[in-house]
Amino acid sequence: MASHRRPKQPSRARVTVLTTAAAAAVVLSANAANAAPSEKLSKDEVKAKVDKLYEEAEQATEKLDGAKEKQQKLQKEISTIQDNVARGQEDLNKLRDSLGSMATAQYRSGGIDPSVQLFLSSDPDDYLDKASTLDQLSSQQVEALKKIQDKQRELAQERAEATDKLKDLSATRTELAKQKSAVQSKLADAQKLLNTLTAKEKAALDAEQAQAASRASSRVDLGNTGSASSRAAAAFAAAQSVIGSPYVYGASGPSSFDCSGLTSWAYAQAGVTIPRTSEAQANAGTRIYSQSDLKVGDLVIFYGDYHHVGLYAGNGQVLHAPHTGAVVRYEAISNMTFEFGVRI
Repeated sequence: MASHRRPKQPSRARVTVLTTAAAAAVVLSANAANAAPSEKLSKDEVKAKVDKLYEEAEQATEKLDGAKEKQQKLQKEISTIQDNVARGQEDLNKLRDSLGSMATAQYRSGGIDPSVQLFLSSDPDDYLDKASTLDQLSSQQVEALKKIQDKQRELAQERAEATDKLKDLSATRTELAKQKSAVQSKLADAQKLLNTLTAKEKAALDAEQAQAASRASSRVDLGNTGSASSRAAAAFAAAQSVIGSPYVYGASGPSSFDCSGLTSWAYAQAGVTIPRTSEAQANAGTRIYSQSDLKVGDLVIFYGDYHHVGLYAGNGQVLHAPHTGAVVRYEAISNMTFEFGVRI
């Protein structure tokens, strides 16, 4: 006899799971059908993005250089203050010993003066006010007490100054780490983009950059362009001697450079000290706003925030350390946003 039992119905929970899975499968299928394949950037697109990242890295590099310079300056100042405090403490100890000798002499001749005894057992910072009303103090003792009080105040001020500078140094070190991280992040992003290029594309990009540098070099005509000064000429000659040296962020020679590292190093070879960063170098001399007035060896400041600098090479060209992946080379000023020149 045939069975007429109804087939077992799936549970409500099982129906829900199956329905959800089916819906998800439909969505995934639709997405797969509509998704556009990942498009590879062209060589020129990669170059544009990489150039932008290099510019941002250089902005961070100049801030990094500034933080390094500030750190070095603070460390020197703190060291000087700490030396002064140590010497001041020695002087204070000698003054106290001198007053103690007076007290000993008084004791031997008939007892310690009450006022001196009070001083030796309490802080002289407020003692002088109390002691000034006592007639027993000799003029020599009053002078000794005044010197001690002045020295204590001086030491307190120097210690407070050292404390403030140590706090500033800590903040500067934090800024240093932040800017270094920013530079490394930008450079890593640029490298990732470059890694998407084929070997043939990379070779073509390198060839284009080499040709551009060669064209810029051929346009430099130093014979028809005077130098800003003998020292500017010497600085420019020093920069010429390191053409081909690699750009390395934070470097200031003699074998690698960032932009302001090159210019500060070049002028140092000419016996002239200029600030380390491009922003500070923008204020290191007389500004020249017309390119036609520039002379060989003048600093050339680029971009609104002054984050790039080079040396004028004549005929509309600049000698500079461009960015990571490049070397010290000539380049047309027109390739960058010119702000002004600076004559040291």
